[in-house]
Order: sequence, then C-alpha cells, then structure tokens
Amino acid sequence: MRRRPRAAAPTDALEFEGLSIDPNAREVRLDGQLLDLTKIEFDLLTKLASEPRRVFARQQLLDAVWGADWYGDDHVVDVHMGNLRKKLGESGSNPRFIHTVRGVGFRFEATT
Repeated sequence: MRRRPRAAAPTDALEFEGLSIDPNAREVRLDGQLLDLTKIEFDLLTKLASEPRRVFARQQLLDAVWGADWYGDDHVVDVHMGNLRKKLGESGSNPRFIHTVRGVGFRFEATT
C-alpha cells in the first residue's frame, strides 16, 4: 500500500499580531512567550478574540464566561479584564488588544 501524506488536522487557533490563542490546548502566547492565564482570563480573551472589533457589553461577557444564572456585580468583569491586560503587557490608557468602549463594554482589536 502506498503511503499518502496526511492533511494537517484543522486548528481553531486564533492568530493575531504577536498573539496566538489555542482554545484546544487552552494556551496563549504573546510574542512567543506562554502566558499563565486563569480560566476566567482565558475565557474572556477567547470570547473577545472570537469576534474582533465587536463590542461586548459586560452582561454579554458575564453570560458567556460565568453563565446566565450567575448573580453578582457586573464590575467583576473589570477586575478580571485589568488582570488580563497586565498579563498582556498593556493598560486601559495604552491598549494593544483589549479596548474599552466607554459606557458599553470591551472589544478586541489587534493593533500595534
């Protein structure tokens, strides 16, 4: 039997300028360096990056990451977003990937 080259398995990895998100392996790399993200941080980043430039309200992020039955203050998103931004080496005033849309929520935008 003749061996045929196998097609590479499809990957759901999201690739942006210096940022790689692999949902299957639950790994995030920034400029080649593996980031140590919590489950919540990873889920927030994946949700935002799944639809770049789309603005997500805090409630939409709560529903997607914590679940629709979660009860609590929606500003918990801000706390986790701040931690995620630190790990991505950015701040609210100097965003690289996560942009705040005042009075609405957050959006992912890969700009340098």
